[in-house]
Amino acid sequence: MNQYMALTSNDSATPALFVDTTAPLEILLDAATYRLRAVTQVLENLALRGEINSDAVVLSDFALLCSIPLRDGCDLLDVIGRRMDTPSE
Repeated sequence: MNQYMALTSNDSATPALFVDTTAPLEILLDAATYRLRAVTQVLENLALRGEINSDAVVLSDFALLCSIPLRDGCDLLDVIGRRMDTPSE
């Protein structure tokens, strides 16, 4: 595994955001948890609302807004999983 892994949420062919795959596991887990909990909180608040009137463009933008930190959190969890599967030296 390379030291720096591009986040899959990068929206261009030349990525600008990376994960340091050698960072301590607790730091990677904190970063993943923060992103996943933030999106979860937004979605739970939305679910508890009554009727929400919005057009397709706004809903599409909202879905993109939620998908970016979700994808980042999944990328971080992927790094954690790979590190845990690698035998210690």
